[in-house]
Amino acid sequence: MAKYFHLTGRALVLIGFIVGLYGCAPAVSPSQAGHGQSLKRDALGHRPGPRGFTTVLIDAGHGGKDTGALGHGHTEKLLAQEAAELLKKKLKGKFKVVMVRKNDRFVDLDDRVAKANRYNSAILVSLHYNSSRSSYVRGPETYYWRVDSYSLARRIQWNMEKVAGGRHSSRGLERRRLRLTRNPKIPCVLVEFGYLSNRREAHAINSASYRDRLVSAVASAIITQQAQGDAGTGRLPRPITKPLSRASDPPGS
Repeated sequence: MAKYFHLTGRALVLIGFIVGLYGCAPAVSPSQAGHGQSLKRDALGHRPGPRGFTTVLIDAGHGGKDTGALGHGHTEKLLAQEAAELLKKKLKGKFKVVMVRKNDRFVDLDDRVAKANRYNSAILVSLHYNSSRSSYVRGPETYYWRVDSYSLARRIQWNMEKVAGGRHSSRGLERRRLRLTRNPKIPCVLVEFGYLSNRREAHAINSASYRDRLVSAVASAIITQQAQGDAGTGRLPRPITKPLSRASDPPGS
């Protein structure tokens, strides 16, 4: 009877793909990451994280008519643009760097996704500053959705927390289905450097040196991810298959 239950390698791969498509696949082992993995665009991202990628798309959040968060004299769109320019300088010579917006102009979220989807061997990093109704919430956060974005998000969060220091009440690493974490066909993360609504954190953000160290934390994580892939970041999360994120989605969906 054993011969009737023997499956070829190709059949096992097909079964794994079907199971993953419906969100019930087991977590992906980091040992699956490594040389030979595809760096082409992928709609769902149910695969190991990127290694050896050549292009980084940097997305400065908000812009133009969309100011983003405001707090304690800060404007998110301007801080995000500064962070994007700093990150570009830190990655220059190591990657092809593509700026999603190059100045203070409004770019629709779907247009940002469309631009990201033109590239292979690439990742997308969207840069933001946060705000909360509670003035007590503080600390950096990193959002991801795709399995292939987890290890990069985790590295960024680790590095930023070292810069921010101390205990904080932010969410830290968060899996969230957003248009810039679910919809791109390349690994993608959304970075929140800190809360402008928190007086203590806004004071730290006043320091150009502090802002530079936060951006350096992101750059270091990208460089490490390019060299090591998922190695050292633990077991990857389970695939979840959900529709593309839309502007009409309820908050937090």
